Amino acid sequence: MRHPYVEQRDSEGIFTDLLFNVLLGFSFLFVTAFALITDPFETGKVDPNAEVLITVTWADNHPDDVDAIVEDPNGNLVWYYNKETSLMHLDRDDRGNLQDLIQVDGVTIANPVNQETVTIRALTPGEYVVNLLHYRSNFPDPLPVAVKVEKLNPRATVEYYGQHELTGSGTEITAVRFTVSPEGELTGLSRRPKPLIVSALKATGSP
Repeated sequence: MRHPYVEQRDSEGIFTDLLFNVLLGFSFLFVTAFALITDPFETGKVDPNAEVLITVTWADNHPDDVDAIVEDPNGNLVWYYNKETSLMHLDRDDRGNLQDLIQVDGVTIANPVNQETVTIRALTPGEYVVNLLHYRSNFPDPLPVAVKVEKLNPRATVEYYGQHELTGSGTEITAVRFTVSPEGELTGLSRRPKPLIVSALKATGSP
């Protein structure tokens, strides 16, 4: 038969071990939480799978179809006929109200947002051209379209934002041209016109 004192010491040992393990667990959680605290001065940094994001937007619920056409320094084009190159990708091809449906709480509704996005996943030095094509127009009035170019690394910064007008089906304008330096900086912004649709149609064999 064990002495009551020995049993008391055993009980105290079990309690001490349990308390130690609890404290160890709390300490681990505290250290983990502290490590995950975001430095307020680092909130501008993002870790995307792209270097540049190009966003084209026009009025919500507008039925017109606008296309973004982007050319890289090697002459490659990304647009609705060719949605991906080695460096660029058309993430969203918006066709106005045509087949623009989304699921909300199990109900299919028309997506009111008109927006096209193109990502540049790796920066090749040279000039990039961003054009807008008024693929389908439904009204005689000019259509305002906004274009934004954001550099995502090391911080998300807006390098260009501009408002443009498209004036009917088949209209193509140059929204912005920019140059990527060997250091990866965006420079030399301009709006000098450069038609791209002709070469794009030739590449697809379209008339």
